[in-house]
Amino acid sequence: MRLGGAKSREGTEVSSWLERQIKFSRSLQLNQTDIMEELFPIVDEDGNETGTAPRSVCHNGKSMLLHPVVHLHLFNSKRELFLQKRSSSKDIQPGKWDTSVGGHIAPGEKPEDAVRREAEEELSLTDIDPVFNFSYIWQSDRERELVYSFSVISEKVPEINRDEIDDGRFWTTGEIIPCIGKNIFTPNFEHEFRLRQSH
Repeated sequence: MRLGGAKSREGTEVSSWLERQIKFSRSLQLNQTDIMEELFPIVDEDGNETGTAPRSVCHNGKSMLLHPVVHLHLFNSKRELFLQKRSSSKDIQPGKWDTSVGGHIAPGEKPEDAVRREAEEELSLTDIDPVFNFSYIWQSDRERELVYSFSVISEKVPEINRDEIDDGRFWTTGEIIPCIGKNIFTPNFEHEFRLRQSH
């Protein structure tokens, strides 16, 4: 009986040790996920950084933490505006037509640097000199953004990044206006397009 009891205790100890190892391993995996998740800078309404937060928190529809983004409106010499069709895998507004370039600013990054980086990543555009036009706060049911809006005129042919964009082409103002409010464009683009028309 004593021998059996000893084996039972040993088995219990081994089982307990395995459970601890499994829990520890899982905690490491969770911590690794937290570390790998993209961090966004959190800003006040003047654009001053006040901290950082994970992408999932900024986009969860609950925190509504204000975070900065850049938008670039790419025009050709005919004043046609290049629009991108958002990837169907995007977590926000998938498959909708949107501004030429759009992306989040990294912690410590300047808006003018971020817009050049995003232009290269999304459209392979380099050696451009975007002009800052205005900024505004955009709030949806998922997030709250401080948007820095830029524009540039270029004859360079955009090469879309298929990992981030499904399609892209130049639109005339006459093509855009009749499509507003018909679930073709992102609400953010429609709002910014109206702001541009009034400037």
